[in-house]
Amino acid sequence: MSEGPVRVWCDGCYDIMHFGHANQLRQAKAMGNYLVVGVHSDEEVTANKGPPLFNEEERYKMARSVKWVDEVVENAPYVTTLETLDKYDCAFCVHGDDITLTADLQDTYHIVKAAQRYKECKRTQGVSTTDLVGKMLLMNAASPSSASSEHLPSQVQNSQSSRKGLNKEDFQESPYTKSCTLLQTTNKITSFSSPSEPRPGDKIVYTAGAFDVLHPGHVDFLAAAKKEGDYLIVGLYDDADIKSFMGRHYPIQSLQERVLSVLANRNVDEVVIGAPHPLTKEVLDHFRVDVVVRGKVAEATNNPHDPFQVAQERGIFKLIDSGNDLTTEHLVKRIYDNRRQYLERNQKKQKKEIDMMRNLELSKQKEAEAENN
Repeated sequence: MSEGPVRVWCDGCYDIMHFGHANQLRQAKAMGNYLVVGVHSDEEVTANKGPPLFNEEERYKMARSVKWVDEVVENAPYVTTLETLDKYDCAFCVHGDDITLTADLQDTYHIVKAAQRYKECKRTQGVSTTDLVGKMLLMNAASPSSASSEHLPSQVQNSQSSRKGLNKEDFQESPYTKSCTLLQTTNKITSFSSPSEPRPGDKIVYTAGAFDVLHPGHVDFLAAAKKEGDYLIVGLYDDADIKSFMGRHYPIQSLQERVLSVLANRNVDEVVIGAPHPLTKEVLDHFRVDVVVRGKVAEATNNPHDPFQVAQERGIFKLIDSGNDLTTEHLVKRIYDNRRQYLERNQKKQKKEIDMMRNLELSKQKEAEAENN
């Protein structure tokens, strides 16, 4: 390896690029100067974990959108090798303190661990891809008679026995992917935040929305929004507002979770937590907003009012086209259309992790028994 900046390697599926992934990449970047991120292909992910929600091109895009990432390697091998580290001039590999296994229960980092070119960072509690997929599966399983589901895909609304076949075994939990609540702290928000302030003369752009389960549609929109000026401020609606105009199933992620996901995006400079809906004159004046943007593709809502009317009245509103029509509702539909596959994927992953934990515990017990004898 050449002398100079310390190049760090991370790899993964990065399916539903959530704030836990972003926090891993943030911690990894802090261990060096340049972060290279390998993303596995659809074929590798399907063989070892089950079908991804996002295809590989979408996952490559999501990885590139994270502000701590300097380079993305497409079609990275599922088992990290020394040859891979050397090819990209990386000193070591970084992963969280959880288990990552191949289809045959092999530790995907056993080679770099043996060569002492592996470092661990702390896994982020409160989120996992498995948990998010599970939430959307349960959303799909909710009975239309017991929930206001007017904004779920029509296939979900029309299912008369959608909970049939779902039981505790379908959502068996491992300690690494079990559902738990994010405990937000000021330190966590600060670590994700950008220290920059608008410079004199900067054109300030404002947008607002739910940004629930950040996806490639959001990423393309934020990139297009940033091109409208120099400093991008994103307002995030609180959970109660979203429920009021999208229905009780939303948001899938809480406001605190959505804040971190949006802050990790490389095009976002500032986030307004619990932004007013509709937009107010006070927000425009306080942040000295020059232009307010909204995408041509928006989530379906039951809100008849224009949330950006005040910007239109001032003549600073602009409708922009990101070229991507993906919405969170589309993700829910993907889950519904492939419901059994994703149930099996979650079960498979959870079972692998639980079996590995049990095997490790048995090994420890045997070692203890051998010492006592």
